[in-house]
Amino acid sequence: MKNLPPKNLFILFLTAFIWGTAFVAQSVGMDHIGPFTFNAARSLVGGVALIPVVLVSDRFKTPQRRQEEKANRKTLLLGGLSCGVALGVASSLQQVGIQYTTVGKAGFITALYIVIVPILGLFFRKKVGVKLWVSVVIAILGLYLLCMSGSLKLELGDFLVLLCAFAFSVHIMVIDYFSPKVDGVKMSCIQFFVAGILSGILMLASEGVPDPHAVAISWMPILYAGVLSSGVAYTLQIVGQKGVNPTIASLVLSLESVISALAGWVILHQNMSGREVLGCVLMFAAIILAQLPDRKKQEEIKEAAS
Repeated sequence: MKNLPPKNLFILFLTAFIWGTAFVAQSVGMDHIGPFTFNAARSLVGGVALIPVVLVSDRFKTPQRRQEEKANRKTLLLGGLSCGVALGVASSLQQVGIQYTTVGKAGFITALYIVIVPILGLFFRKKVGVKLWVSVVIAILGLYLLCMSGSLKLELGDFLVLLCAFAFSVHIMVIDYFSPKVDGVKMSCIQFFVAGILSGILMLASEGVPDPHAVAISWMPILYAGVLSSGVAYTLQIVGQKGVNPTIASLVLSLESVISALAGWVILHQNMSGREVLGCVLMFAAIILAQLPDRKKQEEIKEAAS
């Protein structure tokens, strides 16, 4: 199993950083509008924000590259549709569930995709070594210390967020399958419009037609979550995950919880207990352990050098 290239590591870490700092926007965004309205708005904003990027990038592509993309158009549409449905379901479950549970429990349960992803990967012949499983266990322990302060009793909100973790796991696996085959930015653009339409249908079914004034009041969190958390971060996820073992990718992305806690400490001056600091340390240790080269690979490198 190949280790995560530095470029991909930075891109996925940047993704987790944006998600971690954007959590406030997700929470504040529901002060005046419902969860499906917020998700529909942020997804459509994310899709619209990527259209200029797609148009500009196409101008710099070679004729051969354009011909290849034309031949893979069906794959691109299928990938965008699949990613969009998975993302729409996951974000809707998270947005609704967070209303009925604590932020800490929501963060911990959502990040359980670091366990679900390697389990799902077994069905797609994605091998996970002992070292990586140990990293997953350490990361879970770190997440527990960081996020959990009360009981782990499963309430309605917790169950919805658990379903969200499964949906995000499927999203990661879908990206793993399609990202090497298509243009990542185009697929991301399509997924946002699909997620936005899906959220819009749920919005009309459960919340009705949104109040334009309420949406206007919420413009700042919608714009932040739409452009940065959606348009930029989810596109970076697709680009950074290309050719990377999905289990390692999920470990890096789970740093979202750590960054969220650190952002609250640095920006909002929220105190961190010794338990939470230990949780952060364990999370980072898990990522480092997952990136240490295997002994067999080290021997192969030495033989190649000699």
